[in-house]
Amino acid sequence: MRDQAVKLVDKYLQSEHLIKHSYAVEAVMKALGEKLEPQKTDEWAMAGLLHDLDSDLLDYKNNAEESRLHGIKTVEILKNENFGNEYIYQAIKAHNEDENGIKRESVMDKAIYAADPITGFITAIALVYPDKKLASVKVKSVTKRMKEMKFAAGANRDAMRSIEDLGIPFAEFAKLSLEAMQGISDTLGL
Repeated sequence: MRDQAVKLVDKYLQSEHLIKHSYAVEAVMKALGEKLEPQKTDEWAMAGLLHDLDSDLLDYKNNAEESRLHGIKTVEILKNENFGNEYIYQAIKAHNEDENGIKRESVMDKAIYAADPITGFITAIALVYPDKKLASVKVKSVTKRMKEMKFAAGANRDAMRSIEDLGIPFAEFAKLSLEAMQGISDTLGL
C-alpha cells in the first residue's frame, strides 16, 4: 500500500516543500492512528501522505474556486489511480472543510485537520535554531511558540488545538508530533 502511495507522491508532487510536508503529515498521522485507532493505522498514514496530492495542480492559496476543490481533486486522482477507500477519501476531503464545506466527522477527519498545520509549525521552529535540526526542538518550545502569534503567523493554531476535542492535551500532541517528525528527520532534511 505505502509503495504505491509513494509512487503517487512522486508522480503528482514536484515541490520539495510539499513532498516533505506530505511525509511529515504521514508520520504524525501514523502516530495518531496508533494511539487512537490502531486497527486502521495504515489508512491514517496514507491519508496523511496523500492529503495534498492536488497541490501542484491547483492554485488553491490564491484562487477561491480552486480552494474549494482542494482535497476533492485529490480524491478524484486517487480514484483514477485505484488507490484508497472511502475512509481515506473522507479524511482528505474533510481536512479542507473550511473551504469545501465537507464536514469533519470521523476521528481520522478531525486528527488530520490538527496534524496538517503542526508539521509546518514544528518545521518553522526547527529552522530558527542554528543547526536547523528537529533534534534541537523541545516540546516546551512548541507550546511556548503557540502563544507567539507573530511566529509562523500562517499556522492555524485553532486547527492544531482542535486535537483536544479528541481527548489529547495539546502538549501531548506536540510531543507525539515532534517525535514522529524526528523519526524521519533524514527524509525531512531536518
